[in-house]
Amino acid sequence: MNDLFSYADYGELLGLVHNSLIAAALLGVVGGLVGVFVQMRDMQFAVHGISELSFAGAAAALLLGINVSLGSVLGSLLAGGLIGLLGVRARDRNSVIGVLMPFGLGLGVLFLALYKGRAANKFGLLTGQIVSVDTVQLGWLVSVSVVVLVGMAVIWRPLTFVSADPDVASARGLPMGLLSVAFTLLLALAVSLAVQVVGALLVLSLLVTPAAAAFRVTASPVLAPLLSAGFALVAAVGGILLALGGSIPISPFVTTISFLIYLVCRGLSSHRVRAGWGRRGPVAAVDDGPALALR
Repeated sequence: MNDLFSYADYGELLGLVHNSLIAAALLGVVGGLVGVFVQMRDMQFAVHGISELSFAGAAAALLLGINVSLGSVLGSLLAGGLIGLLGVRARDRNSVIGVLMPFGLGLGVLFLALYKGRAANKFGLLTGQIVSVDTVQLGWLVSVSVVVLVGMAVIWRPLTFVSADPDVASARGLPMGLLSVAFTLLLALAVSLAVQVVGALLVLSLLVTPAAAAFRVTASPVLAPLLSAGFALVAAVGGILLALGGSIPISPFVTTISFLIYLVCRGLSSHRVRAGWGRRGPVAAVDDGPALALR
């Protein structure tokens, strides 16, 4: 166990990951807020599909010797644009994602196979490498985070309406197709951030699990996003703080914290149901789903 964990020089190590902690905090907020609509719009599968092309873009950038963050963003945007344009309806969206996922993963594996550099760089694209965030990469992460947060602020209200009650929103003339594409592109940017923290394989832990946990305990349209962002923040930052004292990559810590939070929230919701809170309490979100919870 001592070979896996050692906190003897923890104070010195903590001073070396200042950039990483900022990046993790930003990702927690972005991932938590975007995850709310991932749940409402039933787009968990889309998150995984976008992450595969984000991985392919990052692997291509690594092979070509250019900015890996840029490659990840471009790959994500390509996937997000295709999913948003071709998959407005859930059935069409899932078909598009099912086609894109193996294509993106295959390209990523090809590019990594051709890459002759350090094996750690290849491994980091799959499992995350945020403990080595440099100033340039932090600049990319901050810029992309700001774009996502501003975009979400602009479309939050109409997107909530469209996600919660699409039939009424369509009858009132809201641009459902445009909102779908806009959100999918913002989701793509958020995925590109998460890929650089926990890697392409475990991106769901920051863009799906925190929001799923929040919806287990509240139906409030204000509290649910706040809880989701808070849960993702704790998982991302907590993962770094725990990983500093060990030789294990950051991703297992992030995913474990996120999963434990979900289990606690699920346990609380089950307890409230047994205690007879009824459908007027927070557990209404559990029974009816997040779409009804935010009407």
